[in-house]
Amino acid sequence: MLEFLTGLPTPVAQGLLWGIMAIGVYITFRILDIADLSVDGTLGTGGAVFVMLTISGVNVYVGLIVAFLAGCAAGLATGLFHTKFGIPAILAGILTQLGLYSINLAIMAGKANTPINWRNYDLIVSSLTSSLPRTIIISVIFVAAIIAILYWLFGTEMGHSLRATGCNEAMARANGINTDTRKIIGLVLSNGIVALSGALISQFSGSADVNMGRGAIVIGLASVIIGEVIFSKIFVNFALRLVAVVIGSIIYYVVISVVLKFGLDANYLKLLTALLVAIFLGIPYWKSKIAPKLAKSKGGAK
Repeated sequence: MLEFLTGLPTPVAQGLLWGIMAIGVYITFRILDIADLSVDGTLGTGGAVFVMLTISGVNVYVGLIVAFLAGCAAGLATGLFHTKFGIPAILAGILTQLGLYSINLAIMAGKANTPINWRNYDLIVSSLTSSLPRTIIISVIFVAAIIAILYWLFGTEMGHSLRATGCNEAMARANGINTDTRKIIGLVLSNGIVALSGALISQFSGSADVNMGRGAIVIGLASVIIGEVIFSKIFVNFALRLVAVVIGSIIYYVVISVVLKFGLDANYLKLLTALLVAIFLGIPYWKSKIAPKLAKSKGGAK
């Protein structure tokens, strides 16, 4: 037990950093009702852009901003594929993800992995045990700032139109909303946040890797679903729902950490993640099937 508590800060820090990515997934998956697979490539883009700029002498905060903008550009590509080329959203995301693999390699000068050492650069987060408290505090600040900005944004007329587009596109269009533009804005914002997360994760892991985003969409979905299943009855406010997504990410990484402590082969992590997502996705369905039967049985008992 003591060993588990001692190692807890690491999965908590990971969960917070990946929770930022999960917030980006939430925007497309829950608000726009789009399964955007481009995030698997965008996460790597954010990491690659940040690392290459930092080792070139650019200020880390400028690197974070440019990484965010690079993610926005990737989201714009997905949005244009979907709205202007008529490509289904899921396929548009796959095309962007595929293209980003080559782009990320080009950004890193043809290298599949580019390290960045905390000894040589003034990084703001790190996986070093001594730096974990600082990393957690900084991650919480980033999460809080992003949630505050999104809470404000989705309370504006633009934000309401984004919600309307995802809720009922035909009705939104009938009310004069340019749904294509709103989808593009949502995808741009989502992928920008994912790339920002990638920039932070690359600092935490000590490198940018062309495959670092592989499976990111599954982790994002796991975080969203876990947060919703556990906190949906408690967190009804939009900002609190985003908080639930981040907590879901932390829970995911704590569970992964516990499972690894019990000796699970790391090669089976993807399988475990898929099973976790499947189970949590199935819980609302099972509830909808079981609840009427329970209500009926209670009514018959009376």
